[in-house]
Amino acid sequence: MQRIGFLSFGHWQSVPGSQVRTAADALLQTVELAEAAEELGVDGAYVRVHHFARQLSSPFPLLAAMAARTSRIELGTGVIDMRYENPLYMAEEAAATDLLSAGRLQLGVSRGSPSEALRGYESFGYPVPEGSSEAEEARQRTAVFRAAIDRAPAARTDPERTGISGTLAITPQAPGLAERIWWGSGTRETARWTAEQGMNLMSSTLLSEDTGVPFGDLQAEQIEIFRRAWVEAGWERTPRVSVSRSIMPITTEEDRRYFGGRPEDDQVGLLEGVRSRFGRSYTAEPDVIVAELATDAAVQAADTLLVTVPNMLGVEYNARLLGTIARDIAPSLGWSGS
Repeated sequence: MQRIGFLSFGHWQSVPGSQVRTAADALLQTVELAEAAEELGVDGAYVRVHHFARQLSSPFPLLAAMAARTSRIELGTGVIDMRYENPLYMAEEAAATDLLSAGRLQLGVSRGSPSEALRGYESFGYPVPEGSSEAEEARQRTAVFRAAIDRAPAARTDPERTGISGTLAITPQAPGLAERIWWGSGTRETARWTAEQGMNLMSSTLLSEDTGVPFGDLQAEQIEIFRRAWVEAGWERTPRVSVSRSIMPITTEEDRRYFGGRPEDDQVGLLEGVRSRFGRSYTAEPDVIVAELATDAAVQAADTLLVTVPNMLGVEYNARLLGTIARDIAPSLGWSGS
């Protein structure tokens, strides 16, 4: 394990016990948690993107604010739903944010997850063309975006204004950003496709397939397929692979009140009509979690671990949680800190 980071879903709700009651709270506290994580030596601060929900939805202003308040930590998404995106405008925003962060952006993109909105992307002006599918449209938009951040022509010059006939790329361009794009993969097939496209692999606590084996074993198989396909594709650079886990070390009575007694087994169910497997939570004393993670094949196989945080408990609580993980759990995975 080379890097660890946090992944915030950015929930906010005005309910008893919540420390994040408004959208402003969610945004400002995410910036503050990134600062605290950097001070702890954590390597990454990632945010989930959801539309039409009380969660973080417009990542680039937030990532730019995080960049302004930090100097070292990676800043990323897990993931941007490409069905909602104008790929060329997103390319401009991503490049500008990466330049502001001095090359620290790590963008996870994908088809996205189930939403409260019925075909919400249509409200953004992006209907799925007849004969296509949501997945195909997300992949097509991703291809346009990736080409744009890699200096591909995106428009033609106006001869009447410029006196020449040629092509134009989007500006600004951010050197190296094209190699820091991740695809959020939920199946073995999409893991293979991700490698063929030359993107890094981001795999979360949900797989949209189930073969009856434990979640970590199925995810490890996905990672193995990805890495084998990467070599077969002939890419020269070494790809990165991240997995997400819910890790809640119990060191105080407050922790036990919040998380004691939670079910710890994988969950299997139908998601959009597909039998899916949800990863378990690791909720116990640190030494118990260390022993359990030692048997999690996917955690052992990945180079980056993203810890999902209960963001509505506030910055102070989550900074303490990350500190416990960095001090008492991550070194057992081979992590040496920043």
